[in-house]
Amino acid sequence: MGHRVNEEMNRIVDQFIRDQSDDGSWQYPFETGIGTDCHMIILLRTLEINDEAFIKELVERIAGKQQKDGSWGLFYDEGKGNLTSTVEAYYALLYSGYRDRGDPDIQAARRFILANGGATEVHMLFKVLLALTGQCEWPPFPIKIEVLLIPDSFPINLFDFSMFGRTNIIPLLILANLGFSRRTLRSPDLSDLYLKKENRFFTEDPEFRSVFDSIQKGIKGLKDYPGNLRELALNRAEQYMLDRIEPDGTLCNYFGSTSMMIFALLARGYSNTHPVITRALQGLNAMTCRIDGERHCQYATATVWNTTLISYALQESGVPYSSNTVQKANRYILSRQHVKYGDWVIHEPDLLPGGWGFEDMNTIHPDIDDTTAALRAIRTLAIERVDCRQAWDRGIKWLISMQNNDGGWAAFEKNVNKKILNLLPIEGGKDLLTDPSTVDLTGRTLEFFGNYTHLDFHHPMVKRGIRWLLKNQESDGSWVGRWGVYIYGTWAAVTGMVAVGISPNHPAIQKAVNWLKAIQNQDGGWGESCKSDIENCYVPLGESTRTHTAWALDTLISAAAEVTPDIKRGAAFLVDGKEKDWAKAYPKGRGMAGAFYINYHCYEYVFPLLALAHYQKLAEGS
Repeated sequence: MGHRVNEEMNRIVDQFIRDQSDDGSWQYPFETGIGTDCHMIILLRTLEINDEAFIKELVERIAGKQQKDGSWGLFYDEGKGNLTSTVEAYYALLYSGYRDRGDPDIQAARRFILANGGATEVHMLFKVLLALTGQCEWPPFPIKIEVLLIPDSFPINLFDFSMFGRTNIIPLLILANLGFSRRTLRSPDLSDLYLKKENRFFTEDPEFRSVFDSIQKGIKGLKDYPGNLRELALNRAEQYMLDRIEPDGTLCNYFGSTSMMIFALLARGYSNTHPVITRALQGLNAMTCRIDGERHCQYATATVWNTTLISYALQESGVPYSSNTVQKANRYILSRQHVKYGDWVIHEPDLLPGGWGFEDMNTIHPDIDDTTAALRAIRTLAIERVDCRQAWDRGIKWLISMQNNDGGWAAFEKNVNKKILNLLPIEGGKDLLTDPSTVDLTGRTLEFFGNYTHLDFHHPMVKRGIRWLLKNQESDGSWVGRWGVYIYGTWAAVTGMVAVGISPNHPAIQKAVNWLKAIQNQDGGWGESCKSDIENCYVPLGESTRTHTAWALDTLISAAAEVTPDIKRGAAFLVDGKEKDWAKAYPKGRGMAGAFYINYHCYEYVFPLLALAHYQKLAEGS
């Protein structure tokens, strides 16, 4: 077994060495289905930018993903197709001009759409795109743009929303309050897809009234504000976006927020060819990648995340930090540490910049997960070199200061978790609007502190993190993650607590270990369905994947004193190459329940390498 483990580790290391870019980074795709490809076609056609070669490539990718029943789906075991994805594809293919209504595949898609409720039943965020491109009327919008003028001291204000929420809400407020809509001569007519005349964006929830009344009260308090409140608020919204444009021209490096910004700027009177819009489009174009030869518009680039994880995994597997591969990677990582202040400073005003972001061009919105990953990667350099030590110290200070008052860590900011905002009737709002403490971020942060700073459960900060994790364990022994689901969350929680000195015999850890053993597949691996985050309980995939297996295996190893049969079977799955092709491409990350899933192409390699490296150490008794 030891020989096979070494062979597989060497294979992955060799793969990483071959795939490294000249600048030291790894640019594995961040794949999110066809949604962004569809939206790019709709955006280009609305702007009347006839980049036909680009549009043709996107059409081919979208058309190639259609299923036998005429639909498009989000993941392999979804069951019937996904209505929103199908309407997105149908709209984009018709708008492209390279498919028409007589096409049998288009007719099949239309039949699926009508059989499943029509366009009125799609996800709220896509309803917005349909409205602003003239495919439906804007329904009454309950939140006025003047909400942006409410001072930060008010119980609910703009900076109570998550960073991701703000970047999408700001352009949405501009568009909805102006009722912006633009059709072109090439716009298809989708009116036959609307089976209901009434098209609502929001559900009528009585609980929403408390939030709405509070917002209205804040707006009424502005009556003595000098000047035209509406225009002042529109100007503030526009400036908010412009101030957060990254060096590549995108709004916070996200496809969704950038495309919404472009539409919002059109609503404000910008021309199709305004330099800000042109740069934004260039930034989106630069974010595209190739997957099996096909062009894909990435929602974001995961370059910093890929590179920090891989540099760390290589070092864990025995590649010396002085090797050319790791040196190049760490130079890239050091160059991406933040020196600018971002919105996070509003909640922690005395803190200096020092975190890392997720994307290659990210300079103002760091996150906790990328910061711990970067610090793991440069840990040895921080001992050897003074300049790296300074980067290390800045990162550590930023990380410590970002702990939430409840003891956990969130993704981007501190204490951005007003539960009242979850009452807003926005589909997917729980994932979009707030940034609460999460199991995966808290567990990964504790793991970093325990293994690389020697802080343990005696430290008050660590103690509070442990307490938060224990409080949030599920009744079956698992933990649910924000950016993975149950196996991912359990891996983060257990490895984090063990790293800071919690005994593997602790009842919570043993309960988690027993849960993982109970869901191990016959082939020795593990696999979790994306349905888990829809059903709010663990749903098995029915097949094992290398990534899920690596997380589960690493969890068991962290709580073990020796190699057990369960651990040996898990390691054997990783070295035997038993994973099916569709399981390899299956999304392992989640963005928004029921709507947005992520296939990180580096996960197939990086987490098995880490798990096997830790297996090797356990087998050797170290």
